[in-house]
Amino acid sequence: MRGGAAISLCAVAALLLLIGLPVGAILTQAVFPGLTRGDLSAPFSGVAAALSEPRMLALIGNTLALGVSVSLGCLLISAPLGLIRGLCRVPGAAVWDVLFLIPFMIPPYIAALAWIMTLQPRGYLAQLLGLDLGFFLFSFPGIVFVMVLNLYPLTYFAVARTVEAAGGRLADAARVFGATPARAVWRITLPLATPGIVASLLLVFAMSIEEFGTPATLAARTGFHVLVTGIYTRFSDWPIDLPGAAVLSMVLILLAGGAYLVQLLILARRSFVSVSGKPVDTVKVPLGPWTWPVLAAFGGVTLLGVGVPVAAVLATALTRTISGGLAWDNVSFEHFAAVFGNSAGALTALGNSLSLAAGAALLTGVIGALVAYVLNRTELPGRRLLDVLSLLPNAIPGIVVAVGLILAWNQAFWPVAIYNTPWMLLIAYCALLLPYPIRYAGAAFQQIGRSLDDAARVAGAGVGALLWRILLPLLLPSLGVAMVLVFAIATRELVASIMVAPAGFSTVSTFVFAQFEQGSAGVGMAMSVVAIFTSTAILVALSAATRRV
Repeated sequence: MRGGAAISLCAVAALLLLIGLPVGAILTQAVFPGLTRGDLSAPFSGVAAALSEPRMLALIGNTLALGVSVSLGCLLISAPLGLIRGLCRVPGAAVWDVLFLIPFMIPPYIAALAWIMTLQPRGYLAQLLGLDLGFFLFSFPGIVFVMVLNLYPLTYFAVARTVEAAGGRLADAARVFGATPARAVWRITLPLATPGIVASLLLVFAMSIEEFGTPATLAARTGFHVLVTGIYTRFSDWPIDLPGAAVLSMVLILLAGGAYLVQLLILARRSFVSVSGKPVDTVKVPLGPWTWPVLAAFGGVTLLGVGVPVAAVLATALTRTISGGLAWDNVSFEHFAAVFGNSAGALTALGNSLSLAAGAALLTGVIGALVAYVLNRTELPGRRLLDVLSLLPNAIPGIVVAVGLILAWNQAFWPVAIYNTPWMLLIAYCALLLPYPIRYAGAAFQQIGRSLDDAARVAGAGVGALLWRILLPLLLPSLGVAMVLVFAIATRELVASIMVAPAGFSTVSTFVFAQFEQGSAGVGMAMSVVAIFTSTAILVALSAATRRV
């Protein structure tokens, strides 16, 4: 019991420090509009002013439409591919997994710019094939299309891993009793994989409604505005409206909270336990005559999600001038030479990003496992509120979380000065990305029967031994995926990096952003290429190490 209490205390303290503190600062700012001036009068006056704006209903409707559409799009792509990956022997499965992680290496605003340069009038597609698809890109379906291709790996890996853990053995038992393969998958495998699928869709929805780069990049020509662009406007346009931005952030929190309640309703209706005793090897079925159609499907998704944006980024990085177009006499390696020559601190920025991403992955993995244990294996009072708190960073735009961190940590009473140091970036990444390990580990706990806990206690094992010797090995597949996602996303995080990075300290995203601001698109794209391939190489090494374990 002492060990369980200590774990609960550590988990709660970590959540309150990383998430509760900045969220509390934002809530206080929303309630007291004059907080930054030390004025606590007229509480809630900013709420009525923000909610009474004529465009508020349109912002909320657009945000909901975007979140639901992107979630459905990811499900339509990822559910079939993840199901096949989890149950069947897909040729080159490990290679496809690595390729499907590459969209996370590409910052959303870079991907949006790549698609603009490809599909716009006189873009790369028009130069190669004479096709102008700008009318599609600069529309609501176009925005959904680009965001789905950025976020589908979330649902793909969740479906693949949960189906792999849940599916084969019990589905085979159903087939022994006369069920057809399709019926066994529909009635056994998919229901048991529901926790992971629902958790990933919740994350996709939350990331869609808080994504800034793609809507801001594409919406300028479509007039499609969402809550997050409204928040950015309040931060960027003078006079700065901190109370209004905080109120809009609370609306995002309510939308994410509604999605969370839907998740609870779905998961509360049945049991999803599929691991209750000694684990057995998963036997995957051969694809047979479906091999080539499946490979074509994987290849098509890879072409759209990876091939086109990466090719566009490479084309821009290798051309001397954008106006020169795709011509051999316009090819140049001068932008890569500038990056490898550490021009403007390019290689330093790359090292900073990789170090911070690795630290964030390790910290969030440990904290996420502890928090998931508390939420799923203890009777701690108020643990549902902790669950909601753990989800909030996905519902609040990164720029708002960054402001909350600034308000919270830029205070004289802290014994250690963290603000305006690189540690502030590490805290920001952990605060923003902690929901991934918590969601994935929580879904894994849903599938691990409590009989294993009881057996360990009967054998005399304490809470520490239970976690280390029994639960952690069963959690590692899901938790490892979450940590890889944290690493991938942290290497390309932009908004919080711009807000809280100390002077003179740059990351990949801030470097690329600065190059575009200065009109050096080629150098920015060259840096993106180097960062993408460096991060991918690291992920390949991690994948190989995982297979050897």
